Amino acid sequence: MKAHIIILPKKAVLDPQGKTVRGALEHLGYTGITEVRVGKFIEVELAEGDRETARRQLDEACHRFLSNPVIEDYHLEILD
Repeated sequence: MKAHIIILPKKAVLDPQGKTVRGALEHLGYTGITEVRVGKFIEVELAEGDRETARRQLDEACHRFLSNPVIEDYHLEILD
């Protein structure tokens, strides 16, 4: 099994890196882009086992270590 974790700044948090990327894209002629948010993508290989246990463990890891829940949101997906 694999897990994909996407971590992004919360909407209410200023994202200077995303703002810089949006400005650079606009400067290069890419129009119509209204917002860019820059985050992290983490792929985790899992031993075969109980999906729900894996989800609980990774959810805890995301909350305690992989993300900062004060300023970031995360999305966790377990794949086959």
